[in-house]
Amino acid sequence: MTDVAFDPKMLEALMCPVSQTRLSYDAAKQELVSEVGKLAFPIRNGIPVMLVDEARQL
Repeated sequence: MTDVAFDPKMLEALMCPVSQTRLSYDAAKQELVSEVGKLAFPIRNGIPVMLVDEARQL
């Protein structure tokens, strides 16, 4: 299985499911970060996993 790159253009359409605010992309950790929601959502194989149960607390 090969790694698929995340398309940063997706940030225009994605919002934090908790705070309904914009996300930032952390390329080093492969996460989408919600500063307001204090959560980091993982990106797996280029696909953001926007489930609160899968998010890391900040």
